[in-house]
Amino acid sequence: MSRLTLCFLFVLFLNTGAGNELSAQQLPAGSPETRGEWLARRVEDRDTGRDARLAMRMRLFDRQGRVRERALTLLALRSAAGDRTLIRFTAPNDIKGTGFLVWEHPNADDERFLFLPALGRARRIASDESQGSFVGSDFTYEDIGGREFDEYTYTLADENASWTSPQGPRPAYRLESRRKDSSVEFPRVVSLVLKDSFVVVQADVYNRRNEKQKVYTVKRLEQVQGIWTVLESVMTNDLDRTRTELVVDKIAYNTGLTEAAFTRRELEGAAK
Repeated sequence: MSRLTLCFLFVLFLNTGAGNELSAQQLPAGSPETRGEWLARRVEDRDTGRDARLAMRMRLFDRQGRVRERALTLLALRSAAGDRTLIRFTAPNDIKGTGFLVWEHPNADDERFLFLPALGRARRIASDESQGSFVGSDFTYEDIGGREFDEYTYTLADENASWTSPQGPRPAYRLESRRKDSSVEFPRVVSLVLKDSFVVVQADVYNRRNEKQKVYTVKRLEQVQGIWTVLESVMTNDLDRTRTELVVDKIAYNTGLTEAAFTRRELEGAAK
């Protein structure tokens, strides 16, 4: 099914030339819901290149401010058969070899697999686990692997919002996304989307009690190979008083990846 990545991939792979054409499109007339779905489609349909390779660091801060750092690699591929994502943790030793694989299926439910070296096999992540913590971080499996577009409704909350970047204010839209199944852990997200590139630069995540529990914030946004790329970001959990930072150390787009790099054999080979 069509999916809309919320935070991690949602902002890592951003607009190239076709994205500039998208950004020139005018917000249509209509209801807030019609305009909200239009905006969500623009985010989903932006040109993100054919593939990407990343080396990253993940820093996890507990409520006492103690930090753990992890190293990981990420491969991503856009394909007519469905997008593919493979994450491998490379350090430290207690998580080395852990892997996460996502297969998008345009006309069926997406598939997510988690490989834990201690188990020696990949485990499928069920749909009711999608909002659970991703390997103990403040991100969820849904944040990392993407969410099904049609499982949410969208409303344009403000067409004249702004985002304060290090270089100053930038025009943005405020988009509200609501899960049709309100019983999930995080049924509502309010995001800031840049008008000139359809990049999501902030997302307020609300729990079932409609409390703003988590906030995703972009810290550094630059163009790499002509593609707007989030190089530093953070997800904070205000209720748990924890946060997870993501830093991109190396990135290359359009490297020639094929679907052969995104098999369960490759996932399980992360430990070897």
